[in-house]
Amino acid sequence: MSSLQDQLLKAGLVSKNQATKAKSAKRKQAKINRKHKLETIDEDKVAAEKSMADQAEKARRLNTEKNKLAEQTAIKAQIKQLIATNSQNKGKPSITFNFTDSGIIKKLEVSHEIHRHLTNGLLAIARDNESYHLVPKKIAEKIMQRSAEAIVPLNVKTEEIEEDDPYSDYQIPDDLMW
Repeated sequence: MSSLQDQLLKAGLVSKNQATKAKSAKRKQAKINRKHKLETIDEDKVAAEKSMADQAEKARRLNTEKNKLAEQTAIKAQIKQLIATNSQNKGKPSITFNFTDSGIIKKLEVSHEIHRHLTNGLLAIARDNESYHLVPKKIAEKIMQRSAEAIVPLNVKTEEIEEDDPYSDYQIPDDLMW
């Protein structure tokens, strides 16, 4: 394929003399630039590079957001699977276990044994959307590693009794349940 200059000459848009002058001016400018070690800045090239860099940055941000969203979805799926596979039954409901969830008091009907496990911290309450499930302590800890909001605060049995506690000698009544 011929150059643009040849095409313009064939089309009759420029004369042979004009083409020669343009070629000569371009050659002279290049020689001056080499002599003075000047670099010519091609604005179109710079603008194109800037545009490509902006597009790459935008694509990087979008990929980061997509990765975060995919990671959150995967974590939610893992939590849902952990709850589904390790959910304990509540036993024959005979007692009400009260707990707080986001400042709201909730009730869960459970058996005496499950109630004891909940208060001792052997079982925990996991939140799955609007429903609650009982899961073992180890599973609750795994779920908390992924998302702390999925577990209603876990009870931890403490054996320590304060030395200055004036009521340490008194037994807590069995009918007092919270």
